[in-house]
Amino acid sequence: MLTIGLLGGMSWESTESYYRALNEGVKQALGGLHSAKVAMVSIDFAEIETMQHEGRWDDAGEVLANAARQVERAGADFLLIATNTMHKVAPQVEAAIDIPLLHIADATAERLAADGITRVGLLGTRFTMEQDFYKSCLTERYGIEVMVPDEARRDYVHRVIFDELCLGRIEPASKDGFLGVIGSLHADGAQAVILGCTEIAMLVKATDTDVPLYDTTAIHAAGAVERALHQSE
Repeated sequence: MLTIGLLGGMSWESTESYYRALNEGVKQALGGLHSAKVAMVSIDFAEIETMQHEGRWDDAGEVLANAARQVERAGADFLLIATNTMHKVAPQVEAAIDIPLLHIADATAERLAADGITRVGLLGTRFTMEQDFYKSCLTERYGIEVMVPDEARRDYVHRVIFDELCLGRIEPASKDGFLGVIGSLHADGAQAVILGCTEIAMLVKATDTDVPLYDTTAIHAAGAVERALHQSE
């Protein structure tokens, strides 16, 4: 079994979901008392959040690059960045290490393509929904059209992520609000919706709606388990 490198803490609530998913995936595959081999460095998200909202992406990238070096030194065979938004600095992180990076957008796009999804809605932080670093991966590499909510709904989704979900708050009214946004994307032609922030799956589950949902945390973790178990053979 390969050792999975995990760059977490953004937020720690979603990193907890990653850790559980990685270990449950290995246990399901191997049975018994098996668990995942994980080397993790967890970052103080308050520092990163300030850099995000001040537009200091190079500084944030250097923080993640330094943490990724620590993960590599700890013995990881490949790396996961346990957040969607910070894949904006994925090239900076990749340049700092000698182990492969399993990109969350690639893992998600491969699942969408396998399911025949060609037009998808995207929910996430304002950075993920409005900037091209994530959407372009799906469109340019996989030919998947990406739709995002209108500006007011983007502001709402972003606020709930930072003011509630990243603080571990799960509010029923926000769940209803997110389901409304998902429904509007579907009505506008999205075949499915990406939960493109690792905290959103804490609020909304696939059983809450008839619209197909793609949980990036679960997809990313499943891809890591597959690599850890089968590329070591």
